[in-house]
Amino acid sequence: MIAMNDNLIDTATMPKVGRQMGSNPAGVYQDKDGRRFYVKSLESPAHARNEFIAAKLYQLAGAPTLTYVRAKELNQIATEFVDLDKKHVSRLSAGERRQAQRWFGVHAWTANWDAAGFDGDNQGVVDGVVMTLDVGGALEFRAQGDPKGKAFGASVCELDSLRKNADNPHAVRLFADMSPVEINDAIAVVMRIPDASIRKVVAENRGSIALAEKMIARKADMAKRVT
Repeated sequence: MIAMNDNLIDTATMPKVGRQMGSNPAGVYQDKDGRRFYVKSLESPAHARNEFIAAKLYQLAGAPTLTYVRAKELNQIATEFVDLDKKHVSRLSAGERRQAQRWFGVHAWTANWDAAGFDGDNQGVVDGVVMTLDVGGALEFRAQGDPKGKAFGASVCELDSLRKNADNPHAVRLFADMSPVEINDAIAVVMRIPDASIRKVVAENRGSIALAEKMIARKADMAKRVT
């Protein structure tokens, strides 16, 4: 979810009350009302904007994420801090795995190579809902800030790589056993998103026209994969 309010998270005025929990410099910060936020400092404002757009696209598709809030520093990305019921692909029950697999098409569409996480820790459960805990590896940047370049194109090779790439073992563990029907259903989640809505979300969050058109082209490419 995205919290759309006028109160920007300003870590310069907030005490740090918790440690970094991922690969990017980060910490848990608390505001004067006792609310806690996990705030990452990324390599550039472009990388932070990229993640915020990715979160909005996940939300547009209906895929659960943490609640994103806007930060004062343009290179920061912030989410409301939550206590997880469980965290890690290996800890998901059969029913929770099916929940996670429902959003396989969204991960592929957004080129989120880190959908499962490098260590399998990017899927968690909050109040019974399985969600992606970090979408920083989606769209135009890798999780630590390197541009994907031509690897992020109009062809959605992630429909295969997230299920078969031995270099991404936790994604394979999560998605490899999906049946053709389940893959079609996951693709259908993306197919239901109107092109106009994609353009609107990207534009409202300062993304480029080229990015919006690429996401529409990727959606069209996925439609060709339905069996």
